[in-house]
Amino acid sequence: MPRHRLTIVMQNRTLLCSILLLCAATALSGQKRMPQEQAPKNGTKATLVRRANLYVQPDEGADQVAIVTPGREMVIAERSGHWLRVFANIDAPESRKADEPVLEQGQEVIPISGWMLDKGIIDTNTPHGDAILFGEAVSAEDAASESHPPPGAALEARLLYRRVVEMFPQSPLIGAAMWHAADIRWQLQKADAAALPSAHEKENYLREQMDEDEMKKIEKYFPHTRWSDFAAYDRIDNKLCGDWQGSEKCPEKEAQIYLKYVEDHPDSPRSPEALYKAAWRMAAAADMWTADNDGHRAQEDRGHAADIAGQLEAKYPQSDFAARAASLIYKVQQGIAIYGSDRE
Repeated sequence: MPRHRLTIVMQNRTLLCSILLLCAATALSGQKRMPQEQAPKNGTKATLVRRANLYVQPDEGADQVAIVTPGREMVIAERSGHWLRVFANIDAPESRKADEPVLEQGQEVIPISGWMLDKGIIDTNTPHGDAILFGEAVSAEDAASESHPPPGAALEARLLYRRVVEMFPQSPLIGAAMWHAADIRWQLQKADAAALPSAHEKENYLREQMDEDEMKKIEKYFPHTRWSDFAAYDRIDNKLCGDWQGSEKCPEKEAQIYLKYVEDHPDSPRSPEALYKAAWRMAAAADMWTADNDGHRAQEDRGHAADIAGQLEAKYPQSDFAARAASLIYKVQQGIAIYGSDRE
């Protein structure tokens, strides 16, 4: 997983109370009301925080129907002592809308029915169920960022975050859960796209694009929050060039995209990083112009890089990116190439 995701995970682990307060304030900010899902008619919506066996009868000696993993959708239809009869979706794939098969009218996924022990199950009536699911999702996402993550940890985290949204629509954790779920999906799609031959195309529209639907919903329902700031920053990925292929147009264009982000999201936690990336790209373009024997354009872009770095230092002096920008400009002033250094 990218470094910024691990940082956010660790922040969530230690600052869950702060997130609760932040999201509670968001609920009062006048954002658009999210559409609410209808409650199931045949029972209570639920999910799991552990792997559980599903049996044909309320007996651990009975035949096993399936294994239900954390975060999967369930409906509790009946209770008998410490046993529950449930309907569970165990194989609903997480996919891009563009890749989903066209189903015949009336065709739908049928949940599997069976019995499981009433253990590790969170339903819509569980006290603090939203916080429990969110905490489990953070732990799973943390595990997914390890160098050797457990199989399916990222998907498990995404599903748990989604259950927070669907099962507890009044929770102050909704915005955070929506963004984490969307970001996990985004990063998985980004990794898949990077492995395709089209990843080396210069023009962004020739590359595999990440699905922006969930990110746009966050920006719609949680405007002017850190979650919408994060969503907008992720969406920049779809606008960037693949391989620059020696074209100065690419880094210059990308620098403008990052500057526009800062203009639109001045209070975003991502703005210092965006300014640094803009400055770095201008410095890189300057090195490319130098290699093409255009000293005038090179000097212009070096000036732009210095101006952006100065803006970063003035607006976000405590950010690590301000120090990185200072190092960048020092190299530029010393004539040390920061892109294509093998040309020195």
